Amino acid sequence: MYIYNRSISITMDSMDVKGQASVEYLLITLIFLIIIGSITVPLITKGVSDSLDVSHSSDASAALNSIANAVGVVYANGPESTRNITVYFSNTGTLSSVGSTIQIPVNITGGNKLISANVPIPVTFVPNPMNIAAKNNYNVYVYWPSGTGPIMVNMTQIT
Repeated sequence: MYIYNRSISITMDSMDVKGQASVEYLLITLIFLIIIGSITVPLITKGVSDSLDVSHSSDASAALNSIANAVGVVYANGPESTRNITVYFSNTGTLSSVGSTIQIPVNITGGNKLISANVPIPVTFVPNPMNIAAKNNYNVYVYWPSGTGPIMVNMTQIT
């Protein structure tokens, strides 16, 4: 009977060692995952934020360049000419005209970035100021009523 008890005791000791090794393995794995997570999550968050900043800036730049090209076509065709286009803005802002430049501030991480495009002649936005709503398409009607005045840019939100 004594030998039988001893063999049970030896078997239990062997199982305890295996259980301790499993717990240590799980704890080391958990610590490793916490370290990896604490490094990668901030990098992923920054990457997503930077990607959205580039997307908003490029959408605004594409829209402004389309409007500037339409103004150039109307200017080249002379007074009483018109042009209709559709543009998309993914971020909010106020579209304005300063001299021979149209511009919009884009909200990015860490502040605003001013996106601009050159036009051949001063333009007037209708309504003025033109407040842009995020994630919307706009119908842009560009017309030049007379050869002495500015080119008019009428923008309406497409619903």
